Amino acid sequence: MIRVLLADDQNLVRAGFRSILSDEDDLEVVAEAGNGAEAVALARELRPDVVLMDIRMPELDGLEATRRIAGDPRLDTVKVIILTTFDLDDYVYGALRAGAGGFLVKDTEPAELIHAVRVVARGDALIAPSVTRRLISEFAGRVKRPEPGPELNALTEREREVLALVAGGLSNDEIAAKLVLSPATAKTHVSRIMTKLRVRDRAQLVVLAYEAGVITPGWLTS
Repeated sequence: MIRVLLADDQNLVRAGFRSILSDEDDLEVVAEAGNGAEAVALARELRPDVVLMDIRMPELDGLEATRRIAGDPRLDTVKVIILTTFDLDDYVYGALRAGAGGFLVKDTEPAELIHAVRVVARGDALIAPSVTRRLISEFAGRVKRPEPGPELNALTEREREVLALVAGGLSNDEIAAKLVLSPATAKTHVSRIMTKLRVRDRAQLVVLAYEAGVITPGWLTS
């Protein structure tokens, strides 16, 4: 059972998401929060698998709430999906950098919402929605890229290759097919990369890869 916390300041929005998710046998809405402060408190109390987090809320916005959840070592298994009404919102890239595991626009189809919750809960293919890939390419291209750190230098050539494919939005199965590996080997590579770079999930790998210049926006389709 995937346990979900809903965080949005609009009752109607929360009711809609609750209705969609509650129809699924493997999804359970365990609580609702009307602002970011409540979301953080409930996350610490209940430790849900996934938090659906509105980016703009009173008292504490979704960006800061995400940062607090992602920065709490007691909540290292809690994944955050950012919700916004805009598909290219300046706050969203910051949320991914703060530790969000995914991003959805509020008018997404119910099936895509359900899929996103399942995907982020298992820590697998972060960038399933095409809009997320477009957003990361858009905003990662604007940031100043630092020099690669010693952690990045510690990666093997194969691990750098896998990192670039993760940042391009490929799942473990897609990486395996592209590099002619078994899915288990691809998963092992990703896990080792996350350990070496000290990141909590694939979202952080994507952001790091763009900011460090491992890949550039649009390279995968060029």
